[in-house]
Amino acid sequence: MKSMLMKQPLRNRLVAEAFGTFWLVFAGTGAIVVHDLYGVLSHLGVAAVFGLVVFVMISAVGDISGAHFNPAVTLGFLVAGRLPRSDVAPYILAQVGGAMATSLLLRVLFPAHAGMGATLPAGSVVQAWVLEVVITLGLMFVILSVSTGARERGITAGLAIGGFVALAAAFAGPVTGASMNPARSIGPALASGQWADLWIYLSAPVVGAALAVTVCACCREDACCSPPGGASRA
Repeated sequence: MKSMLMKQPLRNRLVAEAFGTFWLVFAGTGAIVVHDLYGVLSHLGVAAVFGLVVFVMISAVGDISGAHFNPAVTLGFLVAGRLPRSDVAPYILAQVGGAMATSLLLRVLFPAHAGMGATLPAGSVVQAWVLEVVITLGLMFVILSVSTGARERGITAGLAIGGFVALAAAFAGPVTGASMNPARSIGPALASGQWADLWIYLSAPVVGAALAVTVCACCREDACCSPPGGASRA
């Protein structure tokens, strides 16, 4: 059966991915910047903003692009056999482009802030990498469990995924920034010039997403994954 995503023109899907990622980074890292400058949000408030924006944008554009907003999620769907290989590079470019546009805009709006919400390890590199792998594994497992094919759509998916993002940000944010998303880390790194630890946030989420596919397949068997290279489920 042809995926419902494939019925949407690629241009529409890429605009939705770029726009959704723009808002994910704008609201989430914007909340960090505003809290740092004005002290009006607590750490839990920032975590709630990340979860809420994920919920809202999944509800808004999940039926257009699948609402990945995250290169690790896109690659996870590829590994699970739910997304055509030809869509992967355009999706990732759209996501990274949206994140970079957001961070450059925040740089213009808040020039006094040095970090721009960049993700930096508070402890050791090993601790940060392992924690990012584990929390991304959890995120991708939830996404695979509540999505149809490569499409995250509806209140149930939005609540589950947004809830997990808020949960992970609440307890892992002080340690790693709780990125779980290479695009979310690339944008602030570009705007702030803090590149040294970016490799953690590029590699760990991809590994975590791939591991989640294995865990999901063990739990759900053929209900989780299509054969590699097979058609996405709809």
